[in-house]
Amino acid sequence: MRAIFLLYAAAAMITYVVAGDGRSAVQLVIVATPLVTFAYALASRRLPHQRPWLISVGGLLLLLLGQLTWPGWLDGHIGQAESSPAELTLSASHGLFLLGTAAALRRRLAADASGLLDAALLGLCAGGPLWVWGVQPHLPSNASPLGLLLLMIDIFAISGVIGCLIRMGAARGPGRDSIVYLLFTAVLTLAALVTGRPEPLLMAFLTIAAAPLQRDAGAVTEPLPSSGAPVAGRLTLIWLALALSVNPLLSAVQIMRGTSTASLMLPVGTLLVIPLVLLRFHRLAVQREEAERTLAHQASHDELTGLRNRRHVMAALDRALAGGSGVSVLLCDLDGFKPINDRYGHLVGDEALKVVAARLTAVTRPGDVVGRLGGDEFLVICDGVAPDDLAARIRETLRLPMALSAGVVSIGVTVGSASAPAGSSDLDREALVAEADAAMYAGKSARAA
Repeated sequence: MRAIFLLYAAAAMITYVVAGDGRSAVQLVIVATPLVTFAYALASRRLPHQRPWLISVGGLLLLLLGQLTWPGWLDGHIGQAESSPAELTLSASHGLFLLGTAAALRRRLAADASGLLDAALLGLCAGGPLWVWGVQPHLPSNASPLGLLLLMIDIFAISGVIGCLIRMGAARGPGRDSIVYLLFTAVLTLAALVTGRPEPLLMAFLTIAAAPLQRDAGAVTEPLPSSGAPVAGRLTLIWLALALSVNPLLSAVQIMRGTSTASLMLPVGTLLVIPLVLLRFHRLAVQREEAERTLAHQASHDELTGLRNRRHVMAALDRALAGGSGVSVLLCDLDGFKPINDRYGHLVGDEALKVVAARLTAVTRPGDVVGRLGGDEFLVICDGVAPDDLAARIRETLRLPMALSAGVVSIGVTVGSASAPAGSSDLDREALVAEADAAMYAGKSARAA
């Protein structure tokens, strides 16, 4: 299909070049082409998450309306700031394209809330130089204020679209073929606005028409997992510094070149960039806090079960003993776990350990500490020196059958307990755990006998 479409696109552009007086009809066919391909892709369910694509279809419909109402608007009127109805339609369509691309970016990078901020910053940073060096020198003397405003909206909107697409493509994942076509569309549109030529815009219609036909088009709006990249790397900080300095640098260049007319784009762009950079720094701070919380959790919790790990449990036991109040420990060793692991595999064994962890958490009190020492050994720390009732509840709840992916299984548990009365100073952590360990093995020996 790609080869067929490329042949069609080449034929369309060649026909436009040689059409002469029939160019308006060729323009109409080219403008309508993406609506046909989008309708086909949406109807064939190639695009499962349709909202961003439907927003873009709205922009394409506006462009088709403009072509039907003002057939000659593409020839000699692009980027002229004439404040014509066609320019109003063009700006509205570009706004819809920006909304659709932003919706796709927000869904694709749902795990990274900074994506939209980066895209907006990139759009603003690109819009200033484009306006000062690409658009402003070629503006006609009779450009109207409304026309200038609409053209400025076009530049900012398409620059924002490019920012969104670059941010989407930078995240590794499927859908990049369609993103490349969409990026070419935005770049060609900017080229048309800067040069005032219709050919780049017509090519943009053909490239956007190809985007939904790619095999990976549906993946453009599929959420990607978090990349796990550093929260605030050097490149991020350099990028934010450039975002803050680009417009002042442009002003300095204008002064050195002796430019007599100042551009409104530069102060407006700076006023827009500053709050975005501040928001981006806020996001960096939030991401760093989240990363620190995640690392702290990983350092103190067992990765498989989510219970406290050995280091955290032993530190909690040290604190309880140092407090001088009565404390008890219950060492739990599963019975019958190894046959389940050997018969069904480690994945099913991991399921069983997760069920055990959940049941231990449910049967203990909120102030108790439940941890996994390793393998099929668990340790419970509780206040007081009467752990027998808790040990009985643990045996009872773990004896219940477990519904796992491989079927229903049953395991048992041997619990050994030890207590340190309030004010006792002759028991340390190692001695208390060793006493519970001895009681647990005595229970296993008694059961075997």
